[in-house]
Amino acid sequence: MEITTVGIDLAKNVFQVHAINGTGEVLARRALRRAQVMPFFRKLAPCLVGMEACGTSHHWARELTALGHTVRLMPPAYVKPYVKRGKT
Repeated sequence: MEITTVGIDLAKNVFQVHAINGTGEVLARRALRRAQVMPFFRKLAPCLVGMEACGTSHHWARELTALGHTVRLMPPAYVKPYVKRGKT
């Protein structure tokens, strides 16, 4: 199965990645350190990448777009319904 959509939660050092195929089946759910992000996305065929708009999201959007991916930035207010637990 080929990954069609990837959601990425940006952070300072460890990014959470969630990848699904066209039918919605989860194909990858993992934590990536900063140095592992670009090698992970280089291996993928061009796909849709969704991320929350924040301070570093524009940098990552440019990097992933250069690899051929389609990047969509979401305002933080639109990301809130996807959060399953609160942070402390």
